Amino acid sequence: MMKYLMMMIFMMPMCLKYNMFWMVQFMFMFMMFMFMNMSVSIMNFFNLSYMLGCDMISYGLILLSIWITFLMIMASESLNKNNFFKNLFLFNIIFLMLMLYLTFSTMNLFLFYLFFEGSLIPTLMLIIGWGYQPERIQAGMYLLFYTLFASLPLLMGIFYIYKEMNFMIMYMMKFYDYNLIMLYLSLIFAFLVKMPMYFVHLWLPKAHVEAPISGSMILAAIMLKLGGYGLLRMLMILQKMNLSWSYIWVVMSLIGGFFISLKCFCQIDMKSLIAYSSVAHMSLVIGGLMTMNYWGFLGSYILMIGHGLCSSGMFCLSNINYERLNSRSMFINKGMMNFMPSMSLWWFLLMSSNMAAPPSLNLMGEISLINSLVSWSWWSMIMLMMISFFSAGYSLYLYSFTQHGKYNMSIYSFYSGTSREYLMLMLHWLPLNIFSYKNWL
Repeated sequence: MMKYLMMMIFMMPMCLKYNMFWMVQFMFMFMMFMFMNMSVSIMNFFNLSYMLGCDMISYGLILLSIWITFLMIMASESLNKNNFFKNLFLFNIIFLMLMLYLTFSTMNLFLFYLFFEGSLIPTLMLIIGWGYQPERIQAGMYLLFYTLFASLPLLMGIFYIYKEMNFMIMYMMKFYDYNLIMLYLSLIFAFLVKMPMYFVHLWLPKAHVEAPISGSMILAAIMLKLGGYGLLRMLMILQKMNLSWSYIWVVMSLIGGFFISLKCFCQIDMKSLIAYSSVAHMSLVIGGLMTMNYWGFLGSYILMIGHGLCSSGMFCLSNINYERLNSRSMFINKGMMNFMPSMSLWWFLLMSSNMAAPPSLNLMGEISLINSLVSWSWWSMIMLMMISFFSAGYSLYLYSFTQHGKYNMSIYSFYSGTSREYLMLMLHWLPLNIFSYKNWL
């Protein structure tokens, strides 16, 4: 695991050289294929070196992180073209990837917390430095204070665990089970905010709307998954407490998912709609994790990977329109099928994946999560039915609103999709649908 860390550290000086934009992107792609060919153990931690290690959960999420980072650079061509602090941008992205890699691969609980919080800084820099509107400062503050407010109790909880156990290796913690309500709340709340759960989700739409495309992609694809990963790790030592209290989180997330699905129909900003749809999907993941059965864990993991690719691809699509029309409003982005019929196909493919159509990973994840939640309580069927129905509803709403209809007469100059954009969308859609065949077979 250390070799990839060294590779990223030594990629940083490349940012100082002129004209290294595509070289850094190529290096991430190269790293991705090296990481894919690593020896993998399904049952245990593998590739242990110093305090770093990797099991199947972190392996998939690191793979997703490298892939999305590679696509982020690909999507940010306008920065390269306008020469808008592109070297600093590359440094920021490599540093962010470093933090995410260490978060997912560290075995030490305190270091996990450190890197979990550390990934916030480059994200904040991305939003405030390369965002589009003056409101980005407010969005940055929302992101920072929501996360920090929830994270300080987590730090206290980790110190308490160290005082009790005298070690911090995550793997060894499966032999312990704490029955303390304050510890339970402090360890779990930071991750629920990061997911985000309904009631503590307001930072997400703000941050997404104000972030540049690279910021939106990494927020949707990886930042939300940090919360899911943290819950997967923490619920291991909080099983007794979770059996007593899980119903609160399940009920809150299911009802919240339903409300957020309705809220999606009220959005006129494309990015805002996609951000709210992320909250609806993540509510299912929280529900699945809190049931604490195999179906739930499996489904939440698959949906996290699937949603990372799908949501990131949808943000790319909205950015492609934004670069041409300089607006994210759905009243202006109408009738796009007349201008870019080929792009319309990609809109449809990614929207269908978002509503969990076969053969996407989202479908497999949602089937597993519905199984786990219905086995937990028959009554959850009602909310699940609503969430599934409305998720198809808002996906079709976004697709039909942007692609069909009478186009805006003020569009006087326009250029069609470039090969870079089509390749970028294909690299989102292909893994999302190809990986699922492995699972179906």
